[in-house]
Amino acid sequence: MNYLQYVNTKMGTDSVPKFSRGNTLPLTQLPFGMVSFCPQTEIIKERFQWFFSPERPYLDGIRLTHQASPWIGDYGTILLTPQSDFISNKYENAGSSYKIEGASLSPDYLRVGFVRSRCDFELTPTERCCAIRLSFDTDFEKCLSVFNVHGKTSFKLVKSKDMLLVANDYCEKGDVKDFKTYIVIKVLNGLDVERSREVENGFHLALNDENVELRVGISYISFEMAMQSLRAECGKKSFEKIKKEATKGWNEHLARLTPELKTKREKQIFYSCLYRAFLFPHKAYEVDKGGNKLFYSPYNGKIKDGIRYTDHGAWDTYRTSFPLFAIIARKEYEEMLYGMLSDYECCGYLPRWSSMGEVGCMPSTLVDAIIAHAVCTGIGNRELHNGLLDAMLHHATIESSDPRYGRNGIEKYNEIGYVPADLYKESVNLTLDFAYGDWCIAQVALALGKTELASTYLKRSQGYKHLFDPSVGYFRGKDLAGNFVKDFDPSRWGGYFTESGAYQCLFAVPHALNEVAELLGGKQEALNRIDEIFEAEPRFRVHGYGGEIHEMSEMALADLGQCAISNQPSFSIPFLHAYFGQREISRAIVRRICEQYFTPDSYPGDEDTGSMSAWYIFATLGKFPICPGKNEFVEI
Repeated sequence: MNYLQYVNTKMGTDSVPKFSRGNTLPLTQLPFGMVSFCPQTEIIKERFQWFFSPERPYLDGIRLTHQASPWIGDYGTILLTPQSDFISNKYENAGSSYKIEGASLSPDYLRVGFVRSRCDFELTPTERCCAIRLSFDTDFEKCLSVFNVHGKTSFKLVKSKDMLLVANDYCEKGDVKDFKTYIVIKVLNGLDVERSREVENGFHLALNDENVELRVGISYISFEMAMQSLRAECGKKSFEKIKKEATKGWNEHLARLTPELKTKREKQIFYSCLYRAFLFPHKAYEVDKGGNKLFYSPYNGKIKDGIRYTDHGAWDTYRTSFPLFAIIARKEYEEMLYGMLSDYECCGYLPRWSSMGEVGCMPSTLVDAIIAHAVCTGIGNRELHNGLLDAMLHHATIESSDPRYGRNGIEKYNEIGYVPADLYKESVNLTLDFAYGDWCIAQVALALGKTELASTYLKRSQGYKHLFDPSVGYFRGKDLAGNFVKDFDPSRWGGYFTESGAYQCLFAVPHALNEVAELLGGKQEALNRIDEIFEAEPRFRVHGYGGEIHEMSEMALADLGQCAISNQPSFSIPFLHAYFGQREISRAIVRRICEQYFTPDSYPGDEDTGSMSAWYIFATLGKFPICPGKNEFVEI
C-alpha cells in the first residue's frame, strides 16, 4: 500500500510566532535522515526562523535545512535557486512565484515549478545526500544559484570534476567548536565551467542544457566524507532509482503501524503524524569507505568513532516519542542511546536539547526517562545500560557551571530536597522533574541489580512532596528558608513553572500519581481535581514571562479549561480519568481533542519534533504511556 498518499508534509506549517498550529516545516527527508530539504518562501525580518508559509506563492529557493524548531533555529544551511534570463546575485531578488496547487511536497520527493525561471525543480533524498533534476523551458541563459543564507559560506569550483565544494559555518544556537557543514554539488551534465562564477553571497553554476541532473552530498566532517556518502548512497543510480528507494523506505516505515481507520480524514491525520514522528532526531554520524561510523563532536571539534544523533529535546520527546519508538523503531532507539552516550563522553553530560550542539533551552534531565524506558522495554544491552547509568548519576550529583548542561539547582536539591524558588527559575518543575528523574535512575539501577543504589534514588524520588502545599492543594514554589512563595494563583504561568502553571503541573510526577492522589485526599478527590482542570476558566496571568506566550493563547482559545493540550505538560491530563478508573470520560475527552483540535492541516500547538504527533498516534490507538520507565499503558 502507498501510505504516502495520505501524508501532508504541510500539516502544522501555517504558523506564526504568536500562534502555533504546529510550527513545522514541509520536510523532504528520509526517516531520521541527516539532511532535510524544504521550500523557502520568505524570511521574516527579525524572525528569520519562520521561513515557510503554505499560503505564500513565492519561493526564494529550495533550502538545505536541519531546523527542528523555529525556536531553536537552523544550522548548516544553503539555498538552491534556478535562474534564467536575468541572473540576480542576491537570493532576495532571485526567487520566483510558483503554483502552490501544482507543487508536490512529499517525504520522498519534492517538485516545484519556478515560474520566472521556467524551471521544474525536482529533488529526492537519501540519508546524507540528494538527487536533483532541473528541467528548463527557455532559451535564455540558465544557472543554478547556490546562495548563502546565514553565517559564512565558502565556494570552490573543481572544474575537472564538474563539482562545487561549499562550506557553511552557520549554527544559530548550540555549543559548537570549529563547526562546518561540507557540501559537495556534483553536476552530472550541462555544466559550463567557464561561465560559472562566484558572486558576493553565492555561486552561479552556469548551465548549457535544458535538462540537468545534480547530486548533492553533505558531511559535518570533510568534503572527502561528503563525496564518500555520494558514492555510497547515490553512486551511478538514476534519479528515478533513488526516488524509488526513498518511496520504498518511507512506505516500509509507515507500514509499521496500521490501525483500522474509517475515514480519509483520519488516515490523513494519522499518517501525517506518523511521518513527522519519524523525522527526528536526525542522524549526525557518517560511514567511511571501510564501513566505520564516525561523527564530528561539537564540544571539542574532533572527529570521533561511533554514533551521534541531533535535533530533539528530551523535555518534549520523553513523554510520547520515545515510548512510540520502543514499539516501532527499536533499532533506531538503541542507536540514539549510543549517541547520547557519545555526547556524555565528549562533554561530560547527557544531552538535554541538542541542535548541532547543546542548546539547553528546556530544563531538567528528562533524558533519564528515555533511558529508563529503553531499559524496561528491553532495548540495549547491559554494557550500554551501565554506561548510561554512570552518565545519569553524574548529572544527578554534579552541577555544571554552564546552565545548558545537567540539572540546574541539583546541589541545593540534594542538600534540602527541593530547588529553592529564590535561587532558581522554574524551581517547581525542576524539583518535580528531578524527583521523576531519580525514580528513573532507580529503575535502571534495579534492572542492573544495584539494589542499594536503587533504594537511595527511590527515596530521593519523593522530593516532590516538599513543594506540595495542602493549604492550596497544589505544588508551589518554596524559598531556601522553607517558606512557600506568596501571592499564589494557579493560573499564573512561568516563574516557578515551565510553560505552564500550577493547574498543568498538579500531576506532573508520573511515577507517583497515586501518591499525589493521597496528598489531594484520595482517589475521588483526585478525580474531582481533574474535573476542575477541564472545567476551570482558561485564564492566565503572564507575570513569569512578562507577556503572552503562544501557549497561553492556544489554551485560552481552546475549550478545554486549564488543560493546555497545545503543550507537553498537559499531554497526560486527558488520560488521567482513565488512570483512576473512569475510562469512558477519558475516551470522550481524547476523542474530542482528536476530532476538534487536530486537522489534516494543523495541530493544536507546537508539534515539537514528533512529540505531538506521537500523542495523536497513541490517542488513535486508545492507549497512553502515562509513565515512561514503566512498560505500561493507560487504556481508554
